[in-house]
Amino acid sequence: MAFKHKKDVSVSIPTSSMPDIVFMLIFFFMASSVMRQYSGLPVIMPKAKQIEKLTSKVHVTQLWISKEEMISLDGKLMNVNSIRNILYEKRVKDPQLIISIRADERVNMSLMSQVHKELRLADALKVNYSTKTAI
Repeated sequence: MAFKHKKDVSVSIPTSSMPDIVFMLIFFFMASSVMRQYSGLPVIMPKAKQIEKLTSKVHVTQLWISKEEMISLDGKLMNVNSIRNILYEKRVKDPQLIISIRADERVNMSLMSQVHKELRLADALKVNYSTKTAI
């Protein structure tokens, strides 16, 4: 008994429901994703009676300093000694760079003094201190 082999076998994948599946996947990922609010350290901002808001955030670098003496520059943790090299490279690329310091109100002044020294050595002299308004 001999079997005949089919030579003209056509295999087709139905694609009529493909747009529905793609739309459901896009909707699911949009609904389940979470947007990050900020990438800094948890700090309690000092209060000020008069504040001035920065007009543009194009040339701004965020420097976070927590009460545990953790330093974050644009979302990356680092020590005090590495601030100089990184900010010097950023200043070379962008001469209009402004460093926005967001320090906890309980930060030790010796750490702030070290940060200021590193900023001066990196020639980053445009510094902004972020605060909250005093009520």
